Amino acid sequence: MRKRLSKQNKPERSIISVKKILVIAIIFFILTGMMGVMASNERLISVKIVLSSGYEMNVMTTNKKVSDILAENNVIVLDNETVTPDVESELSDNKTITIEKNKNEEETYFTAEEILQSYTSIIEKVVTVTEEIPYETITKDVSNGSSSTQNRVTQVGSNGKKEVTYRIKYQNGEEIEKTEISSKIIKEPVNKIVEVRTKTTTSRSSYGSASELEIIWAVVRQEGGSSYESALAVASSAVNRTNSPRWSRNGSTIYEQLTAPGQYCYSIDRHWVKYLGGNVPDYVKQAVSDAMEGKTNHPYTSFRSYAASTSSQRASGINIGGNVYFGN
Repeated sequence: MRKRLSKQNKPERSIISVKKILVIAIIFFILTGMMGVMASNERLISVKIVLSSGYEMNVMTTNKKVSDILAENNVIVLDNETVTPDVESELSDNKTITIEKNKNEEETYFTAEEILQSYTSIIEKVVTVTEEIPYETITKDVSNGSSSTQNRVTQVGSNGKKEVTYRIKYQNGEEIEKTEISSKIIKEPVNKIVEVRTKTTTSRSSYGSASELEIIWAVVRQEGGSSYESALAVASSAVNRTNSPRWSRNGSTIYEQLTAPGQYCYSIDRHWVKYLGGNVPDYVKQAVSDAMEGKTNHPYTSFRSYAASTSSQRASGINIGGNVYFGN
């Protein structure tokens, strides 16, 4: 007699079958993961990286190209370093990457004293100094297109002054930084003015004879010709008088101005006589020649020794070679 299966047994068998399937699936996934890990472990290799400092790194990697291994481990190769094997190559059999400094690179070594000096404290000072402001030269052409011209200084240039405050940093007694904080002009510069005029030709015959020229040299030397500039200054005062309506009554040449009564030493004393016969330095002769050609170094017509001059004359004029030149 056949035994009937009850309806209640069917669900139990179904549940058992489902469990078996789940167990088999879990085992399959575990085995698959283990196989993946094993395969991955087979690709990992141990690599030694020797840095130029001598420090050694042992790393695990799946890469074989040198550049990839270095990048993976954040190793930067400097310009003065060489990599073996080359960064674009693959690992050699010894699985070692060596980084060395180039042989032609010289290392700089510092002594303990030099290192300590570099840490010397910085001293800061605020300093106020007086500096000159250079004057400018302005040229005015009043020759009316003449092809033959000469220059005449109508205003002597003088530098101005300014007071400048700096913040200066010192280290080991040496200035390492200088910053301007403020500045104040004390005296404005006075521009030098040069006029380009039609040249007036003056020949030696204008003076009658060579003795007149010798007199000019002698008077200029006596009045203050201790240098070229001072001799030119004396001669310039005579030239300026020939161009001044106020002094034109004394004559139209340097000789006439220098020998006019009561003016230069010619008519006051005889000290200049010892310089006659050309007994003067060459620079005096050159200064006289330049003045007659129109080269002057100031626009003034009168002068006194510095000791005999007044404060107002000193303020309004210019001191050249111990004489203060002033007036027009």
